[in-house]
Amino acid sequence: MTFLSVNVNKIATLRNARGGSIPDVLLAAQRIEGYGAHGITVHPRPDERHITYADVRALKPLIQGEFNVEGYPSKSFLALVDEVRPHQVTLVPDPPDALTSNAGWDAVSEAEFLAPIIADLQAKGMRVSLFLAPDSDQIQAAARLRTDRIELYTEPYAAAFPTQGADAALPFARAAVLAHALGLGVNAGHDLNAANLRAFAETVPYLDEVSIGHALISDALYMGLSNAVATYRACLEPIPA
Repeated sequence: MTFLSVNVNKIATLRNARGGSIPDVLLAAQRIEGYGAHGITVHPRPDERHITYADVRALKPLIQGEFNVEGYPSKSFLALVDEVRPHQVTLVPDPPDALTSNAGWDAVSEAEFLAPIIADLQAKGMRVSLFLAPDSDQIQAAARLRTDRIELYTEPYAAAFPTQGADAALPFARAAVLAHALGLGVNAGHDLNAANLRAFAETVPYLDEVSIGHALISDALYMGLSNAVATYRACLEPIPA
């Protein structure tokens, strides 16, 4: 089945709003895995406004499933993942002041920049995923870069879903078919939620993993963390015949 990786950035945002250690990001990550998530995602930013570099270091020995660290490949970020060695590094093209990820890489024009970074991370035993729009030229460029996976940027799907339903996922399905044919794994993330996730997962083949943070943590405020994880897991599981 498709793996669920839960992004715990928003838990760190709440902690940092008050200072101190409440809520405890480390405890939350352990509980999330205990409730059935397949892994934990973090996206440390240069200003450390939510997840800090210290959080990333502290989380690594605690994570039982997959640990996915996202970020722009700055010198400080690359030094961090070189130290921590997560299972997967997801490279995103965010500038330092970005509020949230809002575009995929231009893997065509950025190929010279990305190629040695991808190769170095892989040589050190980390799987590499590139954050991309569902664009055939970009996916082919990613394959030429020999990245392991792509992460499809799903905000356009989420925006179109209320009016188009599952049809909004068709461009992503075509992208996943192409990526699979080129030997790439397929992840997805950004604005996926309990209302639109099942339609996406049922429409898009070869989906290895989804990374979800904001919506799942927000839902946990109403239904509790264990129920939120179970709800999102259920969206990824086939409906019994």
